[in-house]
Amino acid sequence: MRLPVRFRLLAAGCAVLPDADVAGFAAGVRYGDVFGHRGLTHSILFALVTGLLVARIFFRNSLLPVGRMALASYFSLMTLSHGCLDAMTDGGLGVAFFAPFDNTRYFFPWRPIEVSPIGARFFSARGIDVMLSELEWIWLPSLMTMAICALLRQWRMKERSETD
Repeated sequence: MRLPVRFRLLAAGCAVLPDADVAGFAAGVRYGDVFGHRGLTHSILFALVTGLLVARIFFRNSLLPVGRMALASYFSLMTLSHGCLDAMTDGGLGVAFFAPFDNTRYFFPWRPIEVSPIGARFFSARGIDVMLSELEWIWLPSLMTMAICALLRQWRMKERSETD
């Protein structure tokens, strides 16, 4: 079964949604505040609530062969993936995974991804270094995983058609 376009768009949207918190800079919210960058919107609670809302609102009458809780789990993981990747960067203040209950910021022990500059500085020599780092540590492994999954799916479908 081919997934609907809205499923793919919502998955991508959930993965980038946590960085909506950068809008707080213009409102005077400080980086380290609970509503600051890598604060509440990068938390586990935010990811769970986002996943539940996306599944409930956009898949109310879904014909997908999975239940709404499976969809909610998937969209929650897509949202949480952003904070996990940010916790693997080499800069910033860390990620408040347990906000709003605890604003302590965390990094993972392994931090190979270069931190991305915020704002117009992204379009600089430093920004290009960051894009190359993300290509190496995020995009290439993601593309390889997708290719392997596609090959496995084709192999399974071929086996099924040969046994029928």
